[in-house]
Amino acid sequence: MLTTLNTSYTDTRAADLAWALGREPLPALATLDLELSGAKLQLRLLGASHQVLLEEDQGCCSETVACLPGSSTPLPLGVAKRVGGWEYEFAARVEVLTPGQFAGRAQELLALVADHPNGLAGVFPGSPHAFTALLAQRHEGHVHWRTWHAYPQDGQLVATRTRVGVRAGAGRSGPPGSLGSPAGT
Repeated sequence: MLTTLNTSYTDTRAADLAWALGREPLPALATLDLELSGAKLQLRLLGASHQVLLEEDQGCCSETVACLPGSSTPLPLGVAKRVGGWEYEFAARVEVLTPGQFAGRAQELLALVADHPNGLAGVFPGSPHAFTALLAQRHEGHVHWRTWHAYPQDGQLVATRTRVGVRAGAGRSGPPGSLGSPAGT
């Protein structure tokens, strides 16, 4: 789903993004509710970027990547931790692109997410290449989501990957060590 967000930038550059787990739902400009093989997932576009809420038998997980006033947790390159009965893995990277590369990459990502049943993208007014996009899926018992936060004025594209799955020995499980390392690291 593609939408135009009725707001201006809250986070003005990639370095302003912060990461947080466990935050309460923040006011959203657009949402997409999904049911992925028993997992309830809500993708949320914020004026300050994104939030994903996951609810399953094992509990709830909330991930926020946004400009968070008072936050002292900058966007990490990678995180692997236990959240309730889950293993949570997060990875982020910042791509620096030329204006031509940026325009092409923005069009490609927006087309991918807009046409995907588990995708949500919001374009900010003023530039067709200023956007936040989220794409989710369930694969081999894990819930995955990817996000992209575009800053065309700086030629920066922040890409994140998250994977959440049941911890080995907790409820449904796979072989020990089956989660591997965070994607993109």
